Amino acid sequence: MKSWIAFWNILKKDIKNYYLKPPNISRGIIFPLSWTLMQLIRSPDKNVLQLLPGLMAMSVLFGTTSMLAVTITFERSGRSFERLLLAPISLNVMVLAKMAGTVLFGVFNAFVPVVFASFFIDLSFAHWAVVLPAVLMIAITSALMGLLIAVSAEQVFEAQTLSNFFRFPMLFLCGLFVPIASLPVFLRPLSYLLPLTYGVDILKGAIVGMNAFSPALSFGALAFFAAGLFFVCRRQINRRWIL
Repeated sequence: MKSWIAFWNILKKDIKNYYLKPPNISRGIIFPLSWTLMQLIRSPDKNVLQLLPGLMAMSVLFGTTSMLAVTITFERSGRSFERLLLAPISLNVMVLAKMAGTVLFGVFNAFVPVVFASFFIDLSFAHWAVVLPAVLMIAITSALMGLLIAVSAEQVFEAQTLSNFFRFPMLFLCGLFVPIASLPVFLRPLSYLLPLTYGVDILKGAIVGMNAFSPALSFGALAFFAAGLFFVCRRQINRRWIL
């Protein structure tokens, strides 16, 4: 089987069966909007521009990790994931195809707050040529984290619990709510080990104009995390089902 045919059919099946379902589409819209309203009510003195990078990053993180962790765990319970592993395609193609739908869903989630914010502020000055690849890299690393959780959990509730175990600490350690410089000294090294830290920093620099790291360093870190997570996910799948 040609790789591109297999990739397209897996992606098309996932989009049709999971991502185009009305509850998922509505959640992709409602979740970012609810976070936006919550932040504005909690801190009305903060303008939408300051909140936007964090809201985009949160929307990507929760959308990608939730969807992939649940869909693959659900497929494992129905044995369809195991049947997919037996198909005459490479494991790399299968993993990339399963990730592709989630990455698209995460990118969609990220720009819901942008559309909402455009009604209040002028966003023409933002560096969209930097924002777009940053959102894509955040979606890829988040999708890989969701995949790692999915292949490690046995049931959907376990996948959701593991997802929250990683996601909520990341929100407070990556500089979204509290600047990294304001964190206790013993927690700062953990912040630098999180891919979301570098994605948020790129978004802040491109939208607000406040960078802690150079964009080249942040993109390099995200690429490193993506490659490492892909290797770990592939090894975990090999260990559990193939070897």
